Amino acid sequence: MARCFVTRALPGGALERLGAEHEVDVWEERLPPRPEQLRSRVRGVAGLLCLLTDRVDRQLIEAASELRVISNYAVGSDNVDLEAALERGLAVGVTPDVLTEATADLAFALILAAARRLVEADAEVRAGEWLTWESARLLGQDVHGATLGIVGLGRIGSSVARRAAGFEMEVLHTARDGGIDFYELLEASDFVSIHAPLTPQTLGLIGERELRRMKPTAVLVNTARGPIVDTDALARALEQGWIAAAALDVTDPEPLPAEHPLLRAPGLTVLPHIGSATHRARERMAELAVDNLLAGLEGRPLPAPAA
Repeated sequence: MARCFVTRALPGGALERLGAEHEVDVWEERLPPRPEQLRSRVRGVAGLLCLLTDRVDRQLIEAASELRVISNYAVGSDNVDLEAALERGLAVGVTPDVLTEATADLAFALILAAARRLVEADAEVRAGEWLTWESARLLGQDVHGATLGIVGLGRIGSSVARRAAGFEMEVLHTARDGGIDFYELLEASDFVSIHAPLTPQTLGLIGERELRRMKPTAVLVNTARGPIVDTDALARALEQGWIAAAALDVTDPEPLPAEHPLLRAPGLTVLPHIGSATHRARERMAELAVDNLLAGLEGRPLPAPAA
């Protein structure tokens, strides 16, 4: 029986399955453990099940001398120092596929919400500003027949493209094995939806130069990772009308401080990173995260290893 540390309670019964085979310590607080708390809790631990908000850096890995496997409750692994883990011979797992459709649903919901200004409309009703039907009030953008540019045609991007077909949208995309030039996509798209992983190459991919290349009527949607978009440049883009709107499920930093200028920008819809937040998706993520942990502790190949 090995010792495992889980950095937050998870939905469903997956942790009960883990506890039937190993000693499990679960962080019970709502906020994630601070770096020094996390380093303290992983000492003597063989298995770590962590969230995207947990920074598993070289210092932590070196502090966990008995660690054998890291299971990340996320589709990606950008919060884990994979180089340090590889040097230690640690197995690292992620939870792809099981959250694809839920995240694609949310991405398309954000496209619709931003296009039709749903957040603004809801706020007007609640504030008592809806006095009568007006022909030119809260005019938005058509989604049907519009051009959707997908940055990163992987699992989630492909699922968003399938949804776009139902709205008879023209879909452009960038991909390693095809697609169009990135800047051509920005210039031609009515909606730009980001589905690329966070890597050194995609960090700050959308900055002032890119936002200025987009249509002034365009909408930027990001359900991937916050640092792919330059937050300050996006705030300026909305304030100065370089683009019409942005709809975000991820931000940089995350969460945004209450006083951040982006939160005061017009045309912004922002959510608290809920792309995979359905009962089914989050429970399946927990099951796969535990499967990864169990496999690593037994010395077997992980069902879903990090790339």
